[in-house]
Amino acid sequence: MSARGAVRWAARTLDRAIPARDGLVVLIYHRVGGGSTSAVDLDVAVFRDQMRVLAEEHRVLSLDAAVDALAAGEQPTGVVVTFDDGAADYCDCAVPVMVEFGVPSILYLVTSAPDAGVLPWGVPAASWAALRDARTTGLVDIESHTHDHRLLRKAAAAEATTQLDRSIEAIQANLGHTPRHFAYPKAVGGNTAARAAVAERFRSAAVAGHRVNRSADDLQHLGRVPVSRGDDLITFRRKVAGGLRAEGAARDVYDRWRYRGATT
Repeated sequence: MSARGAVRWAARTLDRAIPARDGLVVLIYHRVGGGSTSAVDLDVAVFRDQMRVLAEEHRVLSLDAAVDALAAGEQPTGVVVTFDDGAADYCDCAVPVMVEFGVPSILYLVTSAPDAGVLPWGVPAASWAALRDARTTGLVDIESHTHDHRLLRKAAAAEATTQLDRSIEAIQANLGHTPRHFAYPKAVGGNTAARAAVAERFRSAAVAGHRVNRSADDLQHLGRVPVSRGDDLITFRRKVAGGLRAEGAARDVYDRWRYRGATT
């Protein structure tokens, strides 16, 4: 058995022994139909099957509705769909599928990318015009993912505030609204100064965590569950139900090590 297979077996065993509690599951996507071999670039047909499962079997919430419920002391049960970065295929491929099934989503946008035409790592980026069109569906919310996808774990206070403020200003100028929510790049949380700056500007902040969110205490570190290219529908259903927590914990440890020296 491979190391990954062993981790997944352990995660399923834990799920059977300690079932996940009800609560809010926040899914992370990155790309759909981008034509790459990346583990975070899903085939359109696979994504459509997943959206059908959500629409038919679950209560899908907007992030605003979910945050309102958590802030009010409720324990909402449901699913929130989030995308990171702002690749062009979000608008071209993912949004039409979500509109087909009436599934709302939030895009945490790297705000330098629409003007540059590419994300910092070279992936084609959605244009401001495409993002404005996506918002007219009434199902798309666009929020902050920093301006240049700078990791905030090692960022100085001045750099962190600059990244946050530039992202806010870009969204205000190009989309006409002030962002209320934030996702840390690479889903890795920030240092003390960065967390304080985020909390001053945004109602919620998302990380990784692969866990169910249940209270207002989660608002500044919303746990999210990554959806990967290799997930079949059985695995997807387990993730949406809050399962495979041990796999998520192992991934979080690996990601913190993997990105320990990274800046973007």
